[in-house]
Amino acid sequence: MSNNLDQLTDWLKDHKITEVECMIGDLTGITRGKISPTNKFIAEKGMRLPESVLLQTVTGDYVEDDIYYELLDPADIDMICRPDQNAVFLVPWAIEPTAQVIHDTYDKQGNPIELSPRNVLKKVLKLYSDRGWQPIVAPEMEFYLTKRCEDPDFPLQPPIGRSGRPETGRQSFSIEAANEFDPLFEDVYDWCELQELDLDTLIHEDGTAQMEINFRHGDALSLADQILVFKRTMREAALKHNVAATFMAKPMTGEPGSAMHLHQSIIDIETGKNVFSNEDGTMSQLFLNHIGGLQKFIPELLPLFAPNVNSFRRFLPDTSAPVNVEWGEENRTVGLRVPDAGPQNRRVENRLPGADANPYLAIAASLLCGFIGMVEGINPSAPVVGRGYERRNLRLPLTIEDALERMEHSATIEKYLGKKFITGYVAVKRAEHENFKRVISSWEREFLLFAV
Repeated sequence: MSNNLDQLTDWLKDHKITEVECMIGDLTGITRGKISPTNKFIAEKGMRLPESVLLQTVTGDYVEDDIYYELLDPADIDMICRPDQNAVFLVPWAIEPTAQVIHDTYDKQGNPIELSPRNVLKKVLKLYSDRGWQPIVAPEMEFYLTKRCEDPDFPLQPPIGRSGRPETGRQSFSIEAANEFDPLFEDVYDWCELQELDLDTLIHEDGTAQMEINFRHGDALSLADQILVFKRTMREAALKHNVAATFMAKPMTGEPGSAMHLHQSIIDIETGKNVFSNEDGTMSQLFLNHIGGLQKFIPELLPLFAPNVNSFRRFLPDTSAPVNVEWGEENRTVGLRVPDAGPQNRRVENRLPGADANPYLAIAASLLCGFIGMVEGINPSAPVVGRGYERRNLRLPLTIEDALERMEHSATIEKYLGKKFITGYVAVKRAEHENFKRVISSWEREFLLFAV
């Protein structure tokens, strides 16, 4: 845990930064922290935050007292947050020259805080590095643009594009439909370039005003940081152009859900070769075991891929969303797709994570499942050829409640991620679900009010 911030200090001075947004990501993926004048930030070499922010729900509530005090010091002490010099980004939409710096969290003894999503990912990456492996990931982020909506009781509507008209119908891969929002996306690409985010292609997806931005493949921790920053950037650009951007898994009735597809492969650190391929270019046993691990353990880690009650609305047949953890080559009807690629680029695409998932936790969970498969030699089922929606073996939990219970009772997952993290995460998600159950939906008013 180094306090040497010379490199970061020089960067802040070179960019004439006057304010620093010191931030961490909580379990839900919300950025929390403090905004500090640059001189104070440099002098203090970090910040302190209550560890309790890691047990805060999306509604701002906290978990039940018995769990809160079981996991945290009763004095509600601070954790020590240290800036990561490799996780520094400009804030292009700020009026004053501003930087956002992602911090790592430690206790007073210098141990990583177990509840921190970034630390969970680092823990999984260490499992790989200890074996001489390095994961390479490439995320694909889907999201919707919508009209601004002040009243959450009203359904979301498609935004007005340059033509002055809202989009209608399905415009998959339409260049013209994407061009309707050219001024917005020009800002997005300009801002992301200033922040050195590794964006690749922009695609119009299946849904009305649904877009997808792909990231270039690279280091897992760096890309998780970039997704956290990208979500902020996308929302800010949308607001500037008087529309909204949402990463909800299923924001609109009758429209496809939004995913965070994760392409993953593993290279041997010493040789730089992809361990998923044999010398002759065929699939390696490690590749098959990696898929086997994903198949076996995704159902036990589903709350990290589908963290909200809304997440489960995405898993419907015939909507380009997975309903299983089958695998197949060039097959989008299964949860685990193996794209057509050369031996060095052989990878598996995990199509389960929603766009609403915490990027640190989704990437950590996906890589952990594959890792366990590789070290335990778990073989996958036979690959699916043709339509995979009817296949139901290796069944996924169908609700957030079932998924949380399954994760809570997984001895294997507890061994790798620790009891404290699992207890805390499950408690936060249960508290959110209790809050959800208190709200009466429009469906109930529409169909039950006078009929029962």
